[in-house]
Amino acid sequence: MTLDDANRICAALPGAWYHSNADGGLEAWKVGDKMFACYGHALDGISVKTADPESAQFLIEIGAAIKAKYFHRSWVRIPFDHPGTDALKDRIHTSYSLIRNSLPKKAQAEIAAWQDGT
Repeated sequence: MTLDDANRICAALPGAWYHSNADGGLEAWKVGDKMFACYGHALDGISVKTADPESAQFLIEIGAAIKAKYFHRSWVRIPFDHPGTDALKDRIHTSYSLIRNSLPKKAQAEIAAWQDGT
């Protein structure tokens, strides 16, 4: 998996937009005004949201992710040296869906329809 793979997956999601922080902060993908995927300075992986801390811990325990430093326990980091773009796509889609569904109903209605897996 590469940064390009992650960017391609994120860019394909309805309403997703890239936020570049020119002052050296975090690079992030957002839907509405909320972040669903984030890169650190090293650009060696992507941090994404999981449903809850237990889901994050499970992914960490099975070796599918690592702890996302400085984020809530429900976020994990997927290193780019982890094999498989399908797993990356699944994690990004899950994060996007969780964040999108947390937006106010009006904001959700302004974004094109999307069903996971399409």
